Amino acid sequence: MKKLLLVFAAALVMSCGDNKKEEKTEMKIGTQKTVEKEVTEDIDADPNLAVITIEGNDQMKFNKSEIRVKAGQKVKLTLKHVGKMSEEVMGHNWALLTADADMATIGQAAALAKETDYIPADMKDKFIAHTEMIGGGETTTIEFDAPAAGTYTFLCTFPGHYALMQGKFIVE
Repeated sequence: MKKLLLVFAAALVMSCGDNKKEEKTEMKIGTQKTVEKEVTEDIDADPNLAVITIEGNDQMKFNKSEIRVKAGQKVKLTLKHVGKMSEEVMGHNWALLTADADMATIGQAAALAKETDYIPADMKDKFIAHTEMIGGGETTTIEFDAPAAGTYTFLCTFPGHYALMQGKFIVE
Protein backbone atom coordinates (compact mmCIF):
# COMPACT_ATOMS: atom_id res chain seq x y z
CA MET A 1 0.00 0.00 0.00
CA LYS A 2 2.92 2.25 0.80
CA LYS A 3 4.28 1.76 -2.70
CA LEU A 4 0.93 2.58 -4.24
CA LEU A 5 0.70 5.79 -2.22
CA LEU A 6 4.24 6.74 -3.26
CA VAL A 7 3.46 6.18 -6.98
CA PHE A 8 0.25 8.21 -6.66
CA ALA A 9 2.07 11.09 -4.96
CA ALA A 10 4.80 11.11 -7.64
CA ALA A 11 2.19 11.23 -10.39
CA LEU A 12 0.40 14.09 -8.65
CA VAL A 13 3.60 16.13 -8.32
CA MET A 14 4.54 15.61 -11.97
CA SER A 15 1.13 16.65 -13.23
CA CYS A 16 1.27 19.90 -11.28
CA GLY A 17 3.79 21.64 -13.48
CA ASP A 18 3.79 25.28 -14.43
CA ASN A 19 0.75 26.61 -16.22
CA LYS A 20 2.69 28.03 -19.16
CA LYS A 21 0.94 27.48 -22.42
CA GLU A 22 3.08 26.28 -25.22
CA GLU A 23 3.18 28.86 -27.96
CA LYS A 24 2.83 27.61 -31.46
CA THR A 25 4.21 29.64 -34.29
CA GLU A 26 2.36 29.24 -37.52
CA MET A 27 4.04 30.35 -40.65
CA LYS A 28 2.22 30.60 -43.93
CA ILE A 29 4.31 30.31 -47.01
CA GLY A 30 2.88 32.29 -49.90
CA THR A 31 2.41 30.79 -53.30
CA GLN A 32 3.47 32.48 -56.45
CA LYS A 33 1.10 32.53 -59.36
CA THR A 34 2.75 32.25 -62.73
CA VAL A 35 0.96 33.50 -65.78
CA GLU A 36 2.13 32.37 -69.17
CA LYS A 37 1.49 34.61 -72.12
CA GLU A 38 1.60 33.40 -75.66
CA VAL A 39 4.06 35.53 -77.54
CA THR A 40 2.93 35.99 -81.10
CA GLU A 41 5.60 38.37 -82.30
CA ASP A 42 9.25 38.87 -81.42
CA ILE A 43 10.79 42.33 -81.44
CA ASP A 44 12.95 41.28 -84.38
CA ALA A 45 10.09 39.36 -86.04
CA ASP A 46 9.44 39.80 -89.72
CA PRO A 47 6.51 42.25 -90.06
CA ASN A 48 5.57 40.46 -93.29
CA LEU A 49 5.07 37.14 -91.46
CA ALA A 50 2.20 36.32 -89.10
CA VAL A 51 3.01 33.29 -86.93
CA ILE A 52 -0.14 31.71 -85.52
CA THR A 53 -0.67 28.65 -83.34
CA ILE A 54 -4.15 27.25 -82.84
CA GLU A 55 -5.18 24.19 -80.83
CA GLY A 56 -8.01 21.73 -81.29
CA ASN A 57 -9.13 19.33 -78.54
CA ASP A 58 -11.22 16.20 -77.97
CA GLN A 59 -14.22 18.39 -77.04
CA MET A 60 -14.39 19.65 -80.65
CA LYS A 61 -13.17 23.17 -79.88
CA PHE A 62 -10.48 25.47 -81.18
CA ASN A 63 -8.75 27.62 -78.56
CA LYS A 64 -9.22 30.69 -80.80
CA SER A 65 -12.37 32.02 -82.38
CA GLU A 66 -10.72 34.97 -84.08
CA ILE A 67 -7.42 35.44 -85.91
CA ARG A 68 -6.20 38.80 -87.25
CA VAL A 69 -3.55 39.35 -89.93
CA LYS A 70 -2.63 42.04 -92.44
CA ALA A 71 -3.56 41.85 -96.13
CA GLY A 72 -0.83 40.24 -98.23
CA GLN A 73 1.08 39.08 -95.17
CA LYS A 74 2.65 35.61 -95.23
CA VAL A 75 0.87 33.42 -92.66
CA LYS A 76 2.57 30.51 -90.91
CA LEU A 77 -0.17 28.61 -89.09
CA THR A 78 0.46 25.66 -86.78
CA LEU A 79 -2.42 23.43 -85.71
CA LYS A 80 -1.88 21.37 -82.54
CA HIS A 81 -4.31 18.60 -81.65
CA VAL A 82 -4.03 18.66 -77.85
CA GLY A 83 -6.48 15.79 -77.38
CA LYS A 84 -5.72 12.08 -77.15
CA MET A 85 -8.20 10.56 -79.62
CA SER A 86 -7.02 9.23 -82.97
CA GLU A 87 -7.51 10.86 -86.36
CA GLU A 88 -10.17 8.29 -87.31
CA VAL A 89 -12.32 9.15 -84.28
CA MET A 90 -11.56 12.82 -83.54
CA GLY A 91 -9.48 14.15 -86.42
CA HIS A 92 -8.94 17.87 -86.82
CA ASN A 93 -7.77 20.15 -89.57
CA TRP A 94 -7.86 23.91 -90.08
CA ALA A 95 -9.40 25.22 -93.28
CA LEU A 96 -9.84 28.81 -94.44
CA LEU A 97 -12.79 29.40 -96.76
CA THR A 98 -13.17 32.00 -99.48
CA ALA A 99 -15.47 34.94 -98.73
CA ASP A 100 -18.25 33.52 -100.95
CA ALA A 101 -18.13 29.96 -99.56
CA ASP A 102 -21.13 28.69 -97.62
CA MET A 103 -19.91 27.02 -94.43
CA ALA A 104 -22.89 24.67 -94.05
CA THR A 105 -22.66 23.47 -97.67
CA ILE A 106 -18.90 22.89 -97.31
CA GLY A 107 -19.36 21.13 -93.96
CA GLN A 108 -21.98 18.75 -95.32
CA ALA A 109 -19.99 17.94 -98.45
CA ALA A 110 -16.81 17.46 -96.41
CA ALA A 111 -18.46 14.71 -94.36
CA LEU A 112 -18.62 12.60 -97.54
CA ALA A 113 -15.04 13.31 -98.65
CA LYS A 114 -13.06 10.88 -96.50
CA GLU A 115 -10.81 9.83 -99.40
CA THR A 116 -9.63 13.46 -99.85
CA ASP A 117 -9.03 14.17 -96.14
CA TYR A 118 -12.53 15.69 -95.81
CA ILE A 119 -11.78 18.45 -98.32
CA PRO A 120 -14.41 18.01 -101.09
CA ALA A 121 -12.54 17.69 -104.40
CA ASP A 122 -15.28 19.50 -106.34
CA MET A 123 -15.12 22.47 -103.91
CA LYS A 124 -11.36 23.03 -103.70
CA ASP A 125 -11.89 26.49 -105.19
CA LYS A 126 -13.77 27.45 -102.00
CA PHE A 127 -10.65 26.93 -99.86
CA ILE A 128 -7.87 29.52 -99.50
CA ALA A 129 -5.72 27.16 -97.43
CA HIS A 130 -6.05 24.06 -95.26
CA THR A 131 -3.91 21.78 -93.13
CA GLU A 132 -3.82 18.03 -93.27
CA MET A 133 -6.08 16.03 -90.95
CA ILE A 134 -4.33 15.10 -87.66
CA GLY A 135 -5.10 13.06 -84.55
CA GLY A 136 -4.45 13.52 -80.85
CA GLY A 137 -0.94 14.67 -79.94
CA GLU A 138 -0.06 15.59 -83.53
CA THR A 139 0.93 18.94 -85.04
CA THR A 140 0.89 20.28 -88.59
CA THR A 141 2.02 23.58 -90.10
CA ILE A 142 1.08 25.39 -93.32
CA GLU A 143 2.17 28.64 -94.94
CA PHE A 144 0.04 30.78 -97.22
CA ASP A 145 -0.47 34.39 -98.25
CA ALA A 146 -3.26 36.26 -96.49
CA PRO A 147 -6.09 37.13 -98.87
CA ALA A 148 -7.49 40.63 -99.50
CA ALA A 149 -8.87 42.63 -96.59
CA GLY A 150 -12.11 41.19 -95.26
CA THR A 151 -13.59 38.67 -92.86
CA TYR A 152 -13.31 34.99 -93.71
CA THR A 153 -14.44 31.82 -91.97
CA PHE A 154 -12.12 29.09 -90.72
CA LEU A 155 -13.32 25.67 -89.61
CA CYS A 156 -12.51 22.00 -89.12
CA THR A 157 -13.93 19.84 -91.94
CA PHE A 158 -14.00 16.52 -90.03
CA PRO A 159 -17.63 15.23 -90.17
CA GLY A 160 -19.85 17.30 -87.90
CA HIS A 161 -17.07 19.45 -86.45
CA TYR A 162 -17.77 22.62 -88.44
CA ALA A 163 -20.77 23.42 -86.22
CA LEU A 164 -18.51 23.96 -83.19
CA MET A 165 -15.00 24.31 -84.60
CA GLN A 166 -15.16 27.58 -86.49
CA GLY A 167 -14.05 31.16 -86.23
CA LYS A 168 -13.31 34.40 -88.03
CA PHE A 169 -10.11 35.12 -89.93
CA ILE A 170 -9.94 38.90 -90.16
CA VAL A 171 -7.63 40.47 -92.72
CA GLU A 172 -6.99 44.17 -92.12
